[in-house]
Amino acid sequence: MSGTDRMKPLYLERKSRVFVVDDHPLVRDGLSSLIDQQEDLAACGTAEDHAGAIAGIAKPRPHVASIDVSIGDSSGPDLIKDLQLQQPQVATIVVSMHDEMLYAERALRAGARGYVMKRESTRNVLTAIRRVLEGNVYLSDKVVARMATKLARPSPATPTAEAQTDLLSDRELQIFRLLGRGLTSAEIAIQLHLSMKTVQAYCARAKEKLGVTTAIELRRAATRWEDAHGAGCV
Repeated sequence: MSGTDRMKPLYLERKSRVFVVDDHPLVRDGLSSLIDQQEDLAACGTAEDHAGAIAGIAKPRPHVASIDVSIGDSSGPDLIKDLQLQQPQVATIVVSMHDEMLYAERALRAGARGYVMKRESTRNVLTAIRRVLEGNVYLSDKVVARMATKLARPSPATPTAEAQTDLLSDRELQIFRLLGRGLTSAEIAIQLHLSMKTVQAYCARAKEKLGVTTAIELRRAATRWEDAHGAGCV
């Protein structure tokens, strides 16, 4: 046995490694503690943002990364896409407060293998991790039924508001939702660490996709959509 092999922690040899990405310290610590209590799993690191996750995941090379939808100035789907390119061997699941009916499909399109809402039992989080480790996908029955219904029914002649927002990119939807919560473009730029010009460019693309022509119409659409869909999301 080489010196390097002797120095490798034994728990990492017999347990599947899980890396936790969440911008709330209590969530990171709680989920890491839960994982470490399992005989077959070990938390191998945490990060609070996109850059920290990319750097942190490169070292322990986890089997699974648990990622929130919102992580500071970035988004979970964006991080998942980057990991697909840089660390394709790492399977990803989303564990988030955001409504799965709004984000589960986006997460899967980005490359995630599962989606769990934080309000579900801790057993569901562990089940999702283990199912992904087995090479499967984890989704709630509710999301599976919704996706099946969408595939089964023909597309309407006039797109619904929900179908139109599906056209928005992850960043466009993020900005759209912040508009719906009453933030100004300047406040959004500060919160997301973007320039005003970049925020305005995203808003312009969102207007085109949603079929509105002015900033006021976009904000009204965002407010209506957030009132209808945003309850319970953070």
